[in-house]
Amino acid sequence: MNSLKYFIINAIETMLRMVPFPTKTGVIKIGNPDRNSPVFLTCNFHLTVERVKRALKGMDCYLLVAKSKGINVWCAATGGLFTHHDVISVLKTSGIEELVDHRKVILPQLAATGIEGKIVRQKSDWHVIWGPVYAKDIPAFIRNKLKKNVQMRVVRFPFVQRVEMAIAWAFPISSIAALLILPFWRHLILPLSALIWGMSFFIFLAFPLFENRLSARGKRIGFIVFDFGRGGIQLALWGFFLLLVFGYAAAFHQVNANFILRWSFITLVTTLLFSMDLMGSTPVFKSSLHEDRLLKISIDNNKCKTAGFCELVCPRNCYEIDRHAHNTTIPRADYCVQCGACIVQCPYDALFFKGSDGKILTPEKIRKYKLNLSGKHLVKVG
Repeated sequence: MNSLKYFIINAIETMLRMVPFPTKTGVIKIGNPDRNSPVFLTCNFHLTVERVKRALKGMDCYLLVAKSKGINVWCAATGGLFTHHDVISVLKTSGIEELVDHRKVILPQLAATGIEGKIVRQKSDWHVIWGPVYAKDIPAFIRNKLKKNVQMRVVRFPFVQRVEMAIAWAFPISSIAALLILPFWRHLILPLSALIWGMSFFIFLAFPLFENRLSARGKRIGFIVFDFGRGGIQLALWGFFLLLVFGYAAAFHQVNANFILRWSFITLVTTLLFSMDLMGSTPVFKSSLHEDRLLKISIDNNKCKTAGFCELVCPRNCYEIDRHAHNTTIPRADYCVQCGACIVQCPYDALFFKGSDGKILTPEKIRKYKLNLSGKHLVKVG
């Protein structure tokens, strides 16, 4: 794929990131693979497939695309839309078994929340290898003989991802806002769109400056579902945006009561929209709309055999394993985003979630009950 086409796909599908974008499932040949070439697997979210293909450029390998209803890996796996059943299905129906002599398939690490590697092995005889979080790290992962360092295992929220998320929020909000005011205040479409895009970019690009003020663990404070977080950061942002708007108006002598009321309301509504799931829009926080944010990861040391799956699949590097002392600890438990990958993959059921009321959410329930779109399990977790 040429660079221009790849850029266009990224631009369009980033703007429409909130919408499922399915592509066909099956096997894709990258380069000139032979019977010993590695086999990678990803979801059928079109943008993900294109990015993985680009990361694999220059390699000789196979890429399997499994059904996820056109949703990205982490969201689909967490929501029960990308499971070991989908993996087993594409392994059995794509023809890959006739193309290679080995039975090793490399899956994205973030799929570990919903795909049980043990079941894939039992049902298909394929061995699951958990690859890196980001596709761009695949070449280094291969050079390192399928071993991951910490940087390959941990999710981050770097500049490029923050820009993408700013676009993913700004485009639908500005489009809907433009349609709503078109019949009444057509002259406001351009300034309103500029304001929304500016606010979105400011919030996400400035995220490192205020992320330490956010907390998904406390009770929500705000209007219905809007989470102002610890310290009311979103209210502070609203005040900052108001100052900018009024500063602009004062410079052009446009300040009047009507202007103040109109733009105070517009900036408030826009700030509330962004604050509705600001933390859930990042990979480093649990959504404040999810009850799971109150769960605490715990370990039963009597069951733990230091197998290391928890450390291997944890996207926040919460674990430390001392194999000589046969001891597993969770020194960075505060970083946990309650994805449940460690619980799902632990072969000894040594990990579990504990609710705020002390109730236990067992590994069996974690594996069985996935999150729905509002972030709720099908069972009460305490």
